[in-house]
Amino acid sequence: MSTGTGADSAPGHTSTTTRTAGKNTMFSSLKIRNYRLFATGQVVSNTGTWMQRIAQDWLVLSLTGSASAVGITIALQFLPMLMFGLYGGVLADRLPKRPLLIVTQSAMGLTGIALAALTLAGHVQVWHVYLAAFALGLVTVVDNPARQTFVSEMVGKDQVANAVSLNSANFQSARLVGPAIAGVLITAVGSGWAFLLNGLSFAAPIAGLLMMRTAELHPVEVQPRAKGQLREGLRYVAGRPDLIWPIVLVGFIGTFGFNFPIWLSAYVSTVFHGDAGTYGLFNTLIAAGSLVGALLAARRGLSRLRLLVAAAVLFSGLLLVTAFAPGFWLFAALLVPLGIFGLTVNVTANSSVQMATDPEMRGRVMALFMMVFTGGTPLGAPLVGWITDTYGARIGMAAGGVVSLVASVAIGVALARVGNLRLRVDRRGVAFVPSPRRELVTAA
Repeated sequence: MSTGTGADSAPGHTSTTTRTAGKNTMFSSLKIRNYRLFATGQVVSNTGTWMQRIAQDWLVLSLTGSASAVGITIALQFLPMLMFGLYGGVLADRLPKRPLLIVTQSAMGLTGIALAALTLAGHVQVWHVYLAAFALGLVTVVDNPARQTFVSEMVGKDQVANAVSLNSANFQSARLVGPAIAGVLITAVGSGWAFLLNGLSFAAPIAGLLMMRTAELHPVEVQPRAKGQLREGLRYVAGRPDLIWPIVLVGFIGTFGFNFPIWLSAYVSTVFHGDAGTYGLFNTLIAAGSLVGALLAARRGLSRLRLLVAAAVLFSGLLLVTAFAPGFWLFAALLVPLGIFGLTVNVTANSSVQMATDPEMRGRVMALFMMVFTGGTPLGAPLVGWITDTYGARIGMAAGGVVSLVASVAIGVALARVGNLRLRVDRRGVAFVPSPRRELVTAA
């Protein structure tokens, strides 16, 4: 068992709770200048990213008429994470984060500009979109763990959970604006302008990184190049059930439960017979719920694994209910709580894993987290896309809900055993509580 900063959150020490040491308010991390610069740049580039996501999905659907093709695009974007994600974590531990992020953010901007040039020139084909998605995925392999771990260097360990939640709130705020702008642009002038604005938006985070005061950072010692660092990271996680089970859970949810581009595009085109504006509306509603979930997480300032399991079960159950919603407005309304609980799963897992990990291992652990969370998409998205095309949008979404629900319940039971908990069902509700044996040992 780890004896570093991660040890305090192991089940044998604090059951299933990880707390931040400092005082947290909903926006406490924004008091830190470097983090304010980072957050400002990210909200601009995140807005551009969401514009491109909506435009990319709609462009592929327009070129092919196939939900499976949308699934392939998503799979190609996340395939590099599945193939090389752990190596990205090793690089994030070896290299200084701020200059590394300047390089990766610049490369991501260039992919958007290249796709814009092809689209605006009228030469874009579906394989161009596939190639751009794969190239973006390659850059993300390094950018993701570097960006995740750079948070603690900006804010210090006392504010990590709050900053992670605010990062998600930032991302979801952009998700509210980006799809709406993309819907208007696609309808008025086409997808190419959305791609161009996304490419240019990366100037904002690059400027923020360049303006930071390096003396105010909390740098983690860069790990020297050595043999076996990848295996060392895997062994570290394998010996920590408080890390491995949340990672497995988000792997199932990410692979089978977060396929909204496939499902929503299919609902728009085959169930409700809408257009790009309808697709943008659905994404905006999910984003609104996700923003609420992120702000609630920021206010809590702690990460409970029991909350993670409960949110995963509720999210999975809501997928099943939403799949068979009979009317347009009921379907649309259910997207808001789906966003709330989906985001709660993501943020709670992310912050609990970060806080439970020793700083020198954080890049590799978070790379594994992101590899499992997003790297399963190349496996899940084509399968979910095929089910959706073959059996319809409702069966496709319901299938994702069933797999996610079974995984959530099974992993909840596994975590309860690790924490020596039992299930209590009474008039106060359903909850995991310490088993009588544990209570007796504690009293003794």
